[in-house]
Amino acid sequence: MLWIKALHIFFIISWFAGIFYLPRIFVNLAQESETVATERMLMMARKLYRFMTMLMVPAIVFGMILLYMQYNGPDGFTIPGWMHAKLGLVALVLGYHHACGSLLKKFENGANKRSHVWFRYFNEVPVLMLLAIVMLVVVKPF
Repeated sequence: MLWIKALHIFFIISWFAGIFYLPRIFVNLAQESETVATERMLMMARKLYRFMTMLMVPAIVFGMILLYMQYNGPDGFTIPGWMHAKLGLVALVLGYHHACGSLLKKFENGANKRSHVWFRYFNEVPVLMLLAIVMLVVVKPF
């Protein structure tokens, strides 16, 4: 089980590195007016989004394996309250990931209507979600 947990943590860290960086590229894209620089940043964003998605999949798979190993017992599948909250936050992170993909498509199509300030706030959302997830996992408050 420790190998699975280590791999889960590794892929979560790697996935979140991309989740933290891609919106920062969006901040720069929202400010950029030069075509060459915009194309270069779009290429970086596309590659990062694909890479993030490849990292997300094993993070989720190893998490599901851990969930099954930890909470599938002789009395059935019993999940504590804090884990329900964590899984809800994980669902929000997945939504955030896909929202990044949608925003990337808008930039690619020249349809972005949001300012760099909006993207600066958007960039902080995964930090708060990760903080809440870590607190739930470590403290197990309920």
